[in-house]
Amino acid sequence: MSFVIPVPPVASVPVLDSEQRFPVHRIYCVGRNYADHAKEMGAEVNRTQPTFFLKPADAVVTDGRDVPYPSATADLHHEVEMVVALKSGGRNIPVDAALDHVFGYGVGLDLTRRDLQAVAKAKSLPWDVAKGFDASAPVSTLRPVHAGAHPQHATLSLLVNGEPRQNSDISEMIFNTAEIIHELSKLFELAPGDLIFTGTPAGVAALVRGDSFEATLGGVASLRGRIV
Repeated sequence: MSFVIPVPPVASVPVLDSEQRFPVHRIYCVGRNYADHAKEMGAEVNRTQPTFFLKPADAVVTDGRDVPYPSATADLHHEVEMVVALKSGGRNIPVDAALDHVFGYGVGLDLTRRDLQAVAKAKSLPWDVAKGFDASAPVSTLRPVHAGAHPQHATLSLLVNGEPRQNSDISEMIFNTAEIIHELSKLFELAPGDLIFTGTPAGVAALVRGDSFEATLGGVASLRGRIV
């Protein structure tokens, strides 16, 4: 098969102790999945239906590369999250079979143009420009399930310039990993290569040029980077 323009590079994420990489198909994100974050954003805690949005696959920033400060915003915010990588997919996946589809886990930042999101919320518009911009998804090396386990309790934390910003445990998620996969698969046909950012705890705040960050999912993954 030939194409009329050059084929774009495949977005990918490194894998622990491997020269092979994880190709990214789609990036799904869960909004308001920690009660304390929902409250700090002035939203109701919804335990009946998760909120989902997407980022483009090539929004990933990997291998410790610098993260460019995005255009059209004066209020870039960090949101540290556990990241789930899928090795297989499907539709209407049962909760009790959901974890069978997981390749591994990492930690990432759902970077957000908070000022643009505020405008979108006020006008009941989509969040796309606030969430799905270039380099909006820094993500760590993935740890395969066979190298550990499915984390049920793990500290999720973020330091900015060495100072603590966010700290919680993934057990505080309103919807756990299996439930997220189940709910997503009712809306989309999930596929190998999908990444799921599973929501952020309280403590989101601004990043500026020159800031360094260190995100950690305890015992699983860590991510370091710098805003330039």
